[in-house]
Amino acid sequence: MGKEPLVLLSHREIDKMRQAGRFASELLSHLEPLVRPGISTLEINDEAERWTQAHGAKSAPLGYHGFPKSICTSVNHVVCHGIPNAKQILKEGDIINIDVTPIVDGFYGDTSRTYFVGQPSPLAKKLVEVTEESLRRGIAEVKPDARVGDIGAAIQEYAEAEGFSVVQDFTGHGVHRVFHTEPFIPHYGKRGTGKKLRAGMVFTIEPMINEGTWEVEVLDDNWTAVTKDRKLSAQFEHTIAVTEDGVEILTL
Repeated sequence: MGKEPLVLLSHREIDKMRQAGRFASELLSHLEPLVRPGISTLEINDEAERWTQAHGAKSAPLGYHGFPKSICTSVNHVVCHGIPNAKQILKEGDIINIDVTPIVDGFYGDTSRTYFVGQPSPLAKKLVEVTEESLRRGIAEVKPDARVGDIGAAIQEYAEAEGFSVVQDFTGHGVHRVFHTEPFIPHYGKRGTGKKLRAGMVFTIEPMINEGTWEVEVLDDNWTAVTKDRKLSAQFEHTIAVTEDGVEILTL
């Protein structure tokens, strides 16, 4: 994670982030039809890399602290940072989070969605829907003078009321010309605590919501984070900007 100080972006820089965010969203939409039984996560990765390069952008994850692929593919009990590979073949009923971060003109667009592979189980469907709504509720808290803790509290209150748990080991983060920087955004917490939000802040909100325990462990590859009880996990992520009067989602 970066140690760079908190940066407030200018209108011109936020416009650049808007372009990167739109590109990231278009990349996910391009990959969505590939999500079906019988395809490997490596095939999805390779198409993401091909499309990104063809449009003159770069994949931020590739080589980041040694990460070997261009996107993260997190299937079923994988919480985040799943590494695409040829042996992992999607099957009917799986859920998969695809996390992309293209670099466009020096700015990072960071977004992820969880997809169903064929027909999900009722439990998987509920988990994914609650996770997406958790992200919406977190974003709805963002405005100048709100606190970072307000975002996490809104997510935690809702997800736990629905019978799920919130991963605490990974957070949202500032992003602009740097991949991970201040402010860090936990997806749990207390209202009225944490850093005050100011116009010009740009960061991700990316709740990871688990079926069972919130606890995770990282596998021997030093990247893949899985639920400790191997139950399902889902995630959605947007990059947002704090505006003078509220919030703008940059990765729509």
